[in-house]
Amino acid sequence: MTDFWEPGTTIEWVYEGTGRHADKPNVRPMTVVRDDADGLVAWLAPGTPLLKPVLVDGRETRHAGPVGMFTEERVLKLDIWHGTGILKVSPPGKPWSVWYFWGEDGTFLGWYVNLEREHVRDWASRRTSTVDHVLDLWMKPDRTIEWKDEDELEGAVAAGRFTVADAERIVGDAHAAIRDIEAWSSPFSDDWQFWTPPPSWRVPAAPTTHQPTLIAEELHS
Repeated sequence: MTDFWEPGTTIEWVYEGTGRHADKPNVRPMTVVRDDADGLVAWLAPGTPLLKPVLVDGRETRHAGPVGMFTEERVLKLDIWHGTGILKVSPPGKPWSVWYFWGEDGTFLGWYVNLEREHVRDWASRRTSTVDHVLDLWMKPDRTIEWKDEDELEGAVAAGRFTVADAERIVGDAHAAIRDIEAWSSPFSDDWQFWTPPPSWRVPAAPTTHQPTLIAEELHS
């Protein structure tokens, strides 16, 4: 067993399913950029095959609305990441990860703070697992901050996904993240927006998780 993964290692960044959807995880194969006492940094490359929960008709879960997205039945879909690549940073001891987004022309678009449970690692499976906390923050390059998915957090409470106390704690976590932004601490101060992936890195293989509810494959060579 090692304390950290080596750069270039392929891992799976997993958002666990919860409650009635416990067997429907979101699994994203990613490549380790850096992993040390300052946190895990990993790259989700364009075209990466991934496993994600969707509604039974194949639509994204949010199409069911802020309550239905937590109550409607789900199936797993094998898909690919269609957007530009995302660099994700999981700071140690923080209930969030920070995602770096770029446009098609390489222009840095901003930081996405994804509120989530602190990660737990499975060394044997090369997995880092967490649970999404629904609420998010978006910060533009000028450091303007927007709150995202507040209606979905309310829907999660109405659906019984979270308690009112859970939601209050998650909102408190968002305010803590904003304080880190205002202090311009790591990872915001680490200049990851200037990072580019090595051209030799290949797109990872499809997730190793296989479920009988798999409904579609859209893998491209």
